[in-house]
Amino acid sequence: MKLKLDLHDIYNRGGDIDRALRAIIDEAVAKHAPLVEIIPGKGSGQLKKRVLRFLDQKEIKALYHRMEKDKDNFGRVFVHFRWK
Repeated sequence: MKLKLDLHDIYNRGGDIDRALRAIIDEAVAKHAPLVEIIPGKGSGQLKKRVLRFLDQKEIKALYHRMEKDKDNFGRVFVHFRWK
């Protein structure tokens, strides 16, 4: 199971972005999903930076195993989870 979050529709609404990111991470934890794909899009890179800052928060970082920027598509970030 892979969860996907496309941020194109809310790219300019800061509070909505943080809520959507938190919701997808919480959903992944609840469903024990191994992977979340977050699509900030290419654009200027500001939205991707915001996503990376969100994922770098201590309490969020504790929830996932690793984060990976897609090497083939600049506008995509993968968040990997490890469940025991």
